[in-house]
Amino acid sequence: MTDHTLPPSTRGIAFILVGMAAISINDLLIKQLSGGYPLHEIVLIRSVIGICLSLVLVHFEGGLSILKTTQPFMHLLRGLLVVVSNMAFFVALAAAPLADVTALFFAAPLFITLLSIPLLGEKVGMLRIGAVFAGFVGVLIMQRPWDSGETLETSRAVLLLPVLAALAYALMQLLTRKLGATTKASALAVYIQAMFIPVSLGFYLVAGDGAMAENLDSPALFFLLRAWSMPSAYDWLFLFGLGVNTTVIGYCLSQAYRLSSAATVAPFEYIGLPLAVFWGWLLWSDIPDWEVWVGMALIMGSGLFVYFREKQKQRQIARTRVKLPY
Repeated sequence: MTDHTLPPSTRGIAFILVGMAAISINDLLIKQLSGGYPLHEIVLIRSVIGICLSLVLVHFEGGLSILKTTQPFMHLLRGLLVVVSNMAFFVALAAAPLADVTALFFAAPLFITLLSIPLLGEKVGMLRIGAVFAGFVGVLIMQRPWDSGETLETSRAVLLLPVLAALAYALMQLLTRKLGATTKASALAVYIQAMFIPVSLGFYLVAGDGAMAENLDSPALFFLLRAWSMPSAYDWLFLFGLGVNTTVIGYCLSQAYRLSSAATVAPFEYIGLPLAVFWGWLLWSDIPDWEVWVGMALIMGSGLFVYFREKQKQRQIARTRVKLPY
């Protein structure tokens, strides 16, 4: 069976799984580089490589003509949401364990399920609403509201950054669902990379000399504002890997949300959770605290319930549409 004979929902799930594997590699590479380079320098190099590779995909999907759009402001908004999501996530990543940041970011599928009601007109029943609520309880537990700010290993402001990233990401993917009806996945990927380049250059003009990073105690802010430096030959390999990864991510995620409904695709993003725990343990010996395990269980459990409930509703609707022979 070829790819084109598979149902759109199946192809959407396949693309989201590949995209999430690429995201996990992307996150560990950025965390690895965060000790030597500012975030905006990493993002600029990644995006320049990514946009070149994305233009190759554009060539195979129809040529430069597919970059023309009648909805430039919608694409601009989508690009800004991606920038906010990435920056918030990666700044948190420099100051907190990979598994913690990733688990909090996985509030995104919960936001997608909720926001798909007013923005896409999708129907979500009370059982799925209840599951989403349980997932947000997991997010709350991971915020450790019972601890004072002095006893937290990671500041609460940093812990809120992945949640902000999740909300921006959810809005971006819902826009992808709308725009994907008329725009190829490769074009969507190019628009995203093109958005990162001027933002990164803007950070360079403001903070590239590192003056704003002097005397900063926050690892997150230092990662955002530290001075630029020339990458070593070894680190160029990581940066090139980031460029390849960002192309795979942009294409696969855009394709996934073009081909399938948000409620069907979003739960499969949870494959990123065990991958984050694995990489964090393997590379930095990070073992999540009990709050993170409980939060991950609630978030993942709620997302999987939403998915299976969605599939059950789809089967019920399909049965009601079957015409009886009498």
